[in-house]
Amino acid sequence: MDKKFYLQGPEDEMEFMPIIPLNDEEDPNVDEQAIPDELPILPLRNTVLFPGVVIPITVGRDKSIKAVNDAYKADKLIGVVAQKDSNVEEPTISDLEDIGTVAKIVKLIKMPDGGTTIIIQGRKRCKIEEVTTDDPYFKAKIKILNEENLKGDADFEAMVGSIKDLAGQIVGLSPNLPSEAAIILKNIENPSFLIHFVSSNLNSDIKEKQKLLEISNIKARAELLMNLMQTELQYAELKNKVTNKTRNELDKQQREYFLQQQMKAIKEELGGDNVAEVKEMQKKADTKKWPKAAKEMFTKGVEKLERMHPSTPDYSVTYNHLDLMLDLPWEDYTEDQYDLKKSKKILDHDHYGMQKIKERILEYLAVLKLKGDMKSPILCFLGPPGIGKTSLGKSIAAAINRKYVRVSLGGLHDESEIRGHRKTYIGAMPGRIIQSIRKIKSSNPVMILDEIDKVGSTVHGDPSSALLEVLDPEQNNTFYDNYLELEYDLSKVLFIATANNISNIQPALRDRLEIIDLSGYAVEEKIEIAKRHLMPKQKEMHGLNEASFKLSDTVLEKVIEDYTRESGVRELDSQLASVMRYQAKELVIKGKLKATITNNDVEKILGKPRYSNDLYKIANMPGVAVGLAWTYVGGDILFIETQLSEGKGELKLTGNLGNVMKESASTALTYLEANCKKVNIDAATFNKKDIHIHVPEGAVPKDGPSAGITMLSALASAFTGRKIKPYLAMTGEITLRGQVLPVGGIKEKVLAAKRAGLKEIIMCWQNEKDVEEINNQYIKGIKFHYVKTMQQVLDLALV
Repeated sequence: MDKKFYLQGPEDEMEFMPIIPLNDEEDPNVDEQAIPDELPILPLRNTVLFPGVVIPITVGRDKSIKAVNDAYKADKLIGVVAQKDSNVEEPTISDLEDIGTVAKIVKLIKMPDGGTTIIIQGRKRCKIEEVTTDDPYFKAKIKILNEENLKGDADFEAMVGSIKDLAGQIVGLSPNLPSEAAIILKNIENPSFLIHFVSSNLNSDIKEKQKLLEISNIKARAELLMNLMQTELQYAELKNKVTNKTRNELDKQQREYFLQQQMKAIKEELGGDNVAEVKEMQKKADTKKWPKAAKEMFTKGVEKLERMHPSTPDYSVTYNHLDLMLDLPWEDYTEDQYDLKKSKKILDHDHYGMQKIKERILEYLAVLKLKGDMKSPILCFLGPPGIGKTSLGKSIAAAINRKYVRVSLGGLHDESEIRGHRKTYIGAMPGRIIQSIRKIKSSNPVMILDEIDKVGSTVHGDPSSALLEVLDPEQNNTFYDNYLELEYDLSKVLFIATANNISNIQPALRDRLEIIDLSGYAVEEKIEIAKRHLMPKQKEMHGLNEASFKLSDTVLEKVIEDYTRESGVRELDSQLASVMRYQAKELVIKGKLKATITNNDVEKILGKPRYSNDLYKIANMPGVAVGLAWTYVGGDILFIETQLSEGKGELKLTGNLGNVMKESASTALTYLEANCKKVNIDAATFNKKDIHIHVPEGAVPKDGPSAGITMLSALASAFTGRKIKPYLAMTGEITLRGQVLPVGGIKEKVLAAKRAGLKEIIMCWQNEKDVEEINNQYIKGIKFHYVKTMQQVLDLALV
């Protein structure tokens, strides 16, 4: 009896192991032992015994051990019934089922722990009629329940076949059951035993099994068994499905894990491992605020990077590109400060004067505060060098609490410097704009585009055309950088361009800029700037913070007028630096300093005056007129000298003059010839004399229409022999009809005249509005004559 097999899984609480008997025929001749009417009763807790089935039982209760021992000694027969509730430790007769099975104890085994195990085989179904005693164990009168023989019943045989099939399917679906079990089942001939054997091994609860045992009609019993088996089969199928699914998923995960490990090993074998780098990048990307397009591009790039080996050339290209994407402040903005009073204070503290510019900046802030969001305008500060255009940008950034970044455009001649290079090139980089944004870590800084008029154009393209997209508020929210290969929003950046000469800026670019003119400083303004900004800065730079000495306003004025000729304050700054170096030397050698620096000290330090206004105070000879010129370093004084000599009326021009200036001279001469009677000149003179016009400082190129009236005055003076009024300067363009036209750069010219000590200025009546913009304090003592015609000029100018 060593053939063992279970239909259900071996559960811990099961106390038996079903055994298939060697014979399954319930032949009365096999064992003719008579069954007595009264038998000891053995209650079973966890199972139901069916006729013909052999099972081992572990007997633990004292009563049961005694009953088993007595029965084994006698005829080896015992009544076996199931407990209604398996938890009851000491069952009474009411706790037992009525119907059970008469069993034969095949073998009794004493266990080392004192327990007893019996192997019993079910014989017949029986019913407990009456309990005769319950001490020391249950004994009862029983009635044998015989089975009917259904041989030849087609329905029953079909049922038996179905039971075999179902049992085979269940065995096939249960991984814990050996496949031989299906073969054993198929070979059971006796239908009654088959039903009992399958019922015994069914994975159903005790109540269902008891119900099977109680059914008298074997056909009905087979029907109920089939229903239970169908349920069992469905359960097995479901369990199998879940198990397979789980196993497949686990297999897939294991497979992936093994592949990853192999990949890692291969990478390590090849040398270099970029896993840590990629992880670090992904970690950074998780916390990044950026547009959807950038995120998608980054994800693709990282996937590509993971597949690459660090030693391949493409690896560093991809890595650097992803690194740039991570470094850019896509949607990081600093918060603007809308405290206009505070902003005004900062601007006033950093820069003296410049009211027009400060007003414009405060207007911008006010609109920003009211609207909350606005396309930033593109301001362009236009003016001579050294006037503070670049430093003004820094002050604006401080005033509105933004970050400040400067991009120098001077000498830029390659379009890729603005737009970036394509990644395919070796040494490719993003453009200057994107680089600056990456460096400053903010998407709304104040960006100074320095020297926008110095951008050059070559065969590599025109950078000023590339700037068109950057500087157009309608387009720069989708600025495309070739290296980044994505659109970047520049609309929140406050661009400020600086330039010295507007005519050098490409017209399309000029159209996008809001030009703000910064004119030169008056002497009074320079004195204030020197006291507030330059002196403290130079003292600190030369280690003289602790030393106390003064430069009075008159001394500063002397430095400005005798040692500098400029609109800005850069030259003044370097002269003051010379004074500070001298003072530092004195302090080190003597250990103390003079309390004030006098004019004599200035001459001792800086040498004899470089510039003098006495030149204009000398009594002029006829034919010499003083003009006012505008240069990119500010206003300047221009002498026009005319000399007549015997000849045939030829005109000669010297002094490095441009075409426009030469044409002004021709125009002036033609006008005089046409109006000689009005000016009291003999018409014949024009044919007898050669005319030579010279403008001193011959090395300096000069051009423009501003010297028109000056040339005419000089020619008229030369022809009439009348001198031109001393301390008089003039500026204006002329026409052949003798009209005077307005010219530009008036503030610079007027301030230059003031610096030179001139007392009167003649200009076109239309320039009066320009003079009104100049602070009255700076032009005290200058008399202005506004004219419409050349005749008025000559009446005023000729003595």
